[in-house]
Amino acid sequence: MRALDILEKLVGFPSVVGTPNGNIVEWIADYLKSFGIVAHILPGPEGDRANLFATIGPAGQPGYILSGHMDVVPATEAGWGSDPFSLRNEKGRLYGRGTSDMKGFLSAALAAVPALLASPLSRPVHLAFSYDEEAGCRGVPHLLARLRDLCAPPLGAIIGEPSGMRAILAHKGKAAARVTLKGRSGHSSRPDLGLNAIHAMTDVQQAAVAAAVDLSRGPFEAEFEPPYSSLSIGTIRGGQAVNIIPEICSLELEARAISSVDPEALLAPVRAVAEALAMKGFDVDWQVLSTYPALLLAPTSPLAGLLQDLTEIEPLAAVSYGTEAGLYQRAGIDAIICGPGDIARAHKPNEFILASELDDCQAMIEALGRHCRAELQ
Repeated sequence: MRALDILEKLVGFPSVVGTPNGNIVEWIADYLKSFGIVAHILPGPEGDRANLFATIGPAGQPGYILSGHMDVVPATEAGWGSDPFSLRNEKGRLYGRGTSDMKGFLSAALAAVPALLASPLSRPVHLAFSYDEEAGCRGVPHLLARLRDLCAPPLGAIIGEPSGMRAILAHKGKAAARVTLKGRSGHSSRPDLGLNAIHAMTDVQQAAVAAAVDLSRGPFEAEFEPPYSSLSIGTIRGGQAVNIIPEICSLELEARAISSVDPEALLAPVRAVAEALAMKGFDVDWQVLSTYPALLLAPTSPLAGLLQDLTEIEPLAAVSYGTEAGLYQRAGIDAIICGPGDIARAHKPNEFILASELDDCQAMIEALGRHCRAELQ
């Protein structure tokens, strides 16, 4: 099958983050089975979602991982010109949810399978497809925990997030959390008898804003935009009516950290302020929603050199968005980002990828296969 035809199949599965993904996993496993490739389906603790891992070539030799996620963000925004889960081809622009982020990469990798099988590989190429990446990389840690049972320690992982087929060496880490305050409801005419959760949450907001300002003063890493760690509030919810003292208020915030900083540690000052509200009678719940480390690959690393050879493009130093690459690196596997499409098209109506970008990605993966044939000869 062509990459375009595979993409049409994959987009047709509404594999929205946080929902069951059995249908897309089974289709990919059946596709690989048609070539005699065994796909290991690795259920996560949720019970209704799974990662998938498959090897082309000798699993006992160190090789390379092609890593991508099968989940997509929801497609509920206004502005779609067609069904987001039905691929639309307009003069080489392929529209649909997940085309760039990142079913385009999965499609190119699967389309390259016949070429990878054309003659024996000296080093293997592994396919590692994860779930719930869009919820903060929740699925891939379970895959990484199983890796030692599935293959020899890999030489590197290529994370196929949309990068215009230019390799990326670094990205920021991220931690996100939700804080919920529970006070005491009552009639607004007697505020002295209640505990206003929204009023109390202003302490948390002020702490978050102060932390964000402090982070903007450094430390700095010039490769990133902005060149410092950041912290921001994303949502706040609370209250029922203007004449009711709000009993519950919840706030979600995130920190994005430069490579030398632990992202979860950036939230610690805000957490301390929130938890101190217990002294005023509030029930305080702090829940970590997601966390993943930054990526930092040396420009002189063999993997960076390999990707420059495969793409014939000099790698980009860094981006500010996050990927699963930092988790691979933390697991002891060199990782780099390189995939088709553009991150600027992701998470918005009429997401698209170019047919030519699929072709370029498939060509890169087939070139990796040639490298894996020649390397030990």
